[in-house]
Amino acid sequence: MTRRRLLQSAAVVLLLALAGWAVSRGLDRLAGGPPADAGSSADPTAPSADVRHITATLFFGSADGQALVGVRREVPLADGVVPQGREILTAQLQSAPEPYVSVIPQGTTLRAFYITDRGDAFIDLSGEVSSAHGGGSSTELLTVYALVHAVTANLPSIRRVQILVDGREVDTLAGHVDLRRPLDPDPSLVRQEP
Repeated sequence: MTRRRLLQSAAVVLLLALAGWAVSRGLDRLAGGPPADAGSSADPTAPSADVRHITATLFFGSADGQALVGVRREVPLADGVVPQGREILTAQLQSAPEPYVSVIPQGTTLRAFYITDRGDAFIDLSGEVSSAHGGGSSTELLTVYALVHAVTANLPSIRRVQILVDGREVDTLAGHVDLRRPLDPDPSLVRQEP
């Protein structure tokens, strides 16, 4: 008899938990989410009043297109290294502020970001990073290392970065920079500007 009562009690607890979950989901749907344009502004990297932010260094092409320049930008604070990496990379994929130039092709999106136990990060980007790339060894070098530096400069636990395209390893983005292995940052590509 006690075993039967125990099973009945467990069933009641399970049903109550399911009912509570269903009610909370229903209330969320009834309340609705924020309007689609809530929090949007002209600058997609502008901080929002209700979200905590950190200052991250993002990397864009210098005005002459010959080097990377670190630019401080506010990005949303995330809980953990992987979510913070996603926030940093999402900001990195936005347009460059004047007078700098974007070195990542427009339309490129972040598909995934993850980190190995060895401290290597993998950035999985949409195919536009390759198909819409203008080409040229210097431009490709700046594209690749803008991503490498954005991650390694802001997330100290990450040592190297490997770039994937559409979930697959690729030899290069545009025929010049070898992407078959994780890359270390290259400080010689970064120019200090006032």
